[in-house]
Amino acid sequence: MNYGREKMSEMKKVLTIAGSDCSGGAGIQADLKTMSAHGMYGMSVITALTAQNTTGVYGIQEASPDFVAQQMDCIFTDIVPDAVKIGMVSSAALIDVIADKLEEYHAKNVVVDPVMVSTSGSRLLAEDAAKQLILRFLPLAVVITPNIPEAEVLSGRKIQTVEDMTAAAAEIGKNTGSAVLVKGGHHLNDANDLLYQAGKATWFYGERIENPNTHGTGCTLSSAIACGLAAGLSLEDSVRQAKAYISGALRANLDLGKGSGPMNHCFCFEGFHLGE
Repeated sequence: MNYGREKMSEMKKVLTIAGSDCSGGAGIQADLKTMSAHGMYGMSVITALTAQNTTGVYGIQEASPDFVAQQMDCIFTDIVPDAVKIGMVSSAALIDVIADKLEEYHAKNVVVDPVMVSTSGSRLLAEDAAKQLILRFLPLAVVITPNIPEAEVLSGRKIQTVEDMTAAAAEIGKNTGSAVLVKGGHHLNDANDLLYQAGKATWFYGERIENPNTHGTGCTLSSAIACGLAAGLSLEDSVRQAKAYISGALRANLDLGKGSGPMNHCFCFEGFHLGE
């Protein structure tokens, strides 16, 4: 999956706008590892610092809107990204300033992972921020990648069947004008995801891999999709490649920490060892 290594001067650039995970399994750290594994130059705008590990999140310190805007100015006036992935943005003020900057710099290939509701059903975003996310971010996206609980919030529909997934994706697509990838996960259809784009529904059937260490899979999938788009792949091919990458990272069976641990984002580099 080395999309960008013909010449270093032609290396594709991908920006992640998200929160930091100090334990390295999700957020900015997972995104940057994913970009490196795809042979791309990763950059970051950090929206929040978190104190977390595989057992939970113990503290969050949000960046100021002015500082987030300054980070974005530094990126877009110097090394212009070929794709942008947006993850954790926890306040309406941050959403507004990020959307303003994306519009100002005509950002392309925007992938939004709408971190609103955890897979356990807990709300992660205040109601005013959720409204701003829907109003400001989603119409800017090439594709939105909600999990089942997030798709329920965005569509206003309960999802219990594959038909419900299709109806919800169609509703979100109609309201935003963006393509929608609803992630089935283990709540529905195991690892099967549904892409709804321009009235067309396409299923991507994932491999069920018995690995309890799945911390950061959502972050990683959306970053891998952004890498595919940066490389010039179609959205369907970007999703297909991203799911193959996730399967490889899970199949590597990394086992770290006392809770739900991270994946091995760099499984494809296992043949390289320092000192050999």
